[in-house]
Amino acid sequence: MSRVFNFSAGPAVLPEEVLKTAQAEMLEYKNSGMSVMEMSHRSKDFENILDEAEKDIRTLMNIPENYKVLFLQGGGCTQFAMIPMNLMRNRVADYIVTGQWSKKAAAEAKIFGTVNEAASSADKNFSYIPDLSDLKISDNADYVYICQNETVHGTTIRNLPNTKGKTLVADVSSMFLSEPVDVSKYGIIWGGVQKNCRCNDSDNPRGFDPR
Repeated sequence: MSRVFNFSAGPAVLPEEVLKTAQAEMLEYKNSGMSVMEMSHRSKDFENILDEAEKDIRTLMNIPENYKVLFLQGGGCTQFAMIPMNLMRNRVADYIVTGQWSKKAAAEAKIFGTVNEAASSADKNFSYIPDLSDLKISDNADYVYICQNETVHGTTIRNLPNTKGKTLVADVSSMFLSEPVDVSKYGIIWGGVQKNCRCNDSDNPRGFDPR
């Protein structure tokens, strides 16, 4: 078989040893008598998998002890709704809109409260990152949201915004574990799959109505 090395922003190349391990454990995971896909999520074997996964990601990202690691169902579009559903206590949030994904996230958040655009590069079709050093942050904002790497428009926020003490929430889906990151600079840092879905558009957002 001739291997193709895919380095796209979505699914990408994996080391052969990883693929061979997954292949070998497809029928039976570590003498459990079943594959991971067949075992109970409450079983000891699966609990061990989760514990090991959390330990590994804490080590790789040097995650501080006061941060929790959550493994959640649903893709990236689900997080567009879950962030405001869980954090919008004042029903206000500031969004930095620098591309398609932050635009979609802001549209979804509008279902749950007021969304203020603290900065945007929409005026030039999201071809640049605006100055984020001295933003006008809403006094009653529950958080400030960014998509740090916008795959569709090819821009990346290298210097994090000055949130004036507000919680910084960052979608890092397309750059997750690709480089060292200081997790302590974020309130929430998340990565998800299946963001390329019709979760909403700016004219017709869809989601869970909290009313």
